Amino acid sequence: MFDTMTITKAGGAVCAALLVFLLGGWAAESLYNVDSHGGEDHVSAYRPVVAEEGAEPVEAEPEVPFEEVYASADAAAGERLWRQCSSCHALNAGQNGVGPYLAGIVDRPKHAAEGFNYSDALLAQEGSWTPENISSFIANPRAYAPGTAMSYGGMADIEDRANLIAYLATQ
Repeated sequence: MFDTMTITKAGGAVCAALLVFLLGGWAAESLYNVDSHGGEDHVSAYRPVVAEEGAEPVEAEPEVPFEEVYASADAAAGERLWRQCSSCHALNAGQNGVGPYLAGIVDRPKHAAEGFNYSDALLAQEGSWTPENISSFIANPRAYAPGTAMSYGGMADIEDRANLIAYLATQ
């Protein structure tokens, strides 16, 4: 059934397939890695920005204080943002989930949700949940309370945080 010619053809087919893969890898590497390995005449996707001498430094846009953003917050927009929170929190007093209930959270003393087992990081916090404190916490929970059990990555947009807190203040 298998003679020398058939074995030779099969071996040639395997070698041809390996050659195609080798050349395909080389072509893909040259397409995606545009830096040459040697001279200065290469194209790079990254070009460092160098300021001209004597140029005025560009000032960062000033950050608007949270109090000003919160004063014009939209609770209806915050209701849509609440869906992210509702997987772990409830708005019914006394109904704890993975996280404590958030009914009446605005200006409530910290770690005061009845029946919830707070992490040591939150138990060490003093004061109450002012809108500013809530904003700082949901912006980056791990930075606000290092060691917190809250696994949420944070809400970067200050307007979203203000809208969400405005919605929570209505509950």
